[in-house]
Parts: sequence; structure tokens; C-alpha cells
Amino acid sequence: MARLIGINHVALEVEDVDAALDWYGRFFEFELRGRIGTTMAFVDMGDQFIALSAGRRQPPDQARHFGLVVDDKEGVRAALREAGVDVAGSGSLDFLDPWGNNVQVVDYRDIQFTKAPEVVRAMGIEGLPKTQAALEELRSKGITD
Repeated sequence: MARLIGINHVALEVEDVDAALDWYGRFFEFELRGRIGTTMAFVDMGDQFIALSAGRRQPPDQARHFGLVVDDKEGVRAALREAGVDVAGSGSLDFLDPWGNNVQVVDYRDIQFTKAPEVVRAMGIEGLPKTQAALEELRSKGITD
């Protein structure tokens, strides 16, 4: 049986790829990995990516979501609030994008998710220390010493 070892990418359905790139670009710094005309765009996140695909808009589904890992969760919260996006003032950072995609933002320091040292160096996030809780969770799985 195959073992799950990670997520290569997440695909989001949006009405307009250019509008989605502009909207997400207001809150997140990212590099465009590539495009397929006006129907798809690929946003790099180190060794992973998000695919934005032009398609039919679906009604929001609060239970279905995906999580983004960032280096400054509270900075994202402030930018979203300033732009009028409905988010809680503290705690979990969840929001709906204009196309109904439910997004959860977590801070790299607070979670067990980790990147390989060469990816960390390439992304310039060497100075982002894990919290004690995250380190304990990693240790319990034998991932760090």
C-alpha cells in the first residue's frame, strides 16, 4: 500500500485567473510558476504550488477548506481586515476568497509542517524558529532531535 507523504499542489476554481492572482497578491507575496493561457496559473510555494483554474463558481462550503502556511499569520490577518475581508480578530485565521474557496492560514512556527533544509535556505526562512509545541510534536514523530 502506498504511504501519503505530502501534498504536491492544491487546485482552486476561480472565475477569472488574472483577478484571482491580483486578489491573492494583495495578501501574499508569491512567484508565478507558470500559466496556461488565461485558464490556469501556478503559484509557487517553495517545493509546492497552488493551481488556479478558471471554472464555474461553486457555492461556499464552510467545511471544505485548505490551509496555507505563512511566515506571518498576524500580518495576513491585518491585511485581510484592512481590505474588508471578514476574519476573526484573533485565533484561527479563516476566510472565504471572492470565489467561495475557504482558506485557513497557519503560521509556520506553530505547526509540525516543516521544509527540507535546502528548501528553507532557498526560501530565505532560516530565521523562523518553531514554537516549543511544534518542536514537541515533531520530536514525538522522530522528525527532529
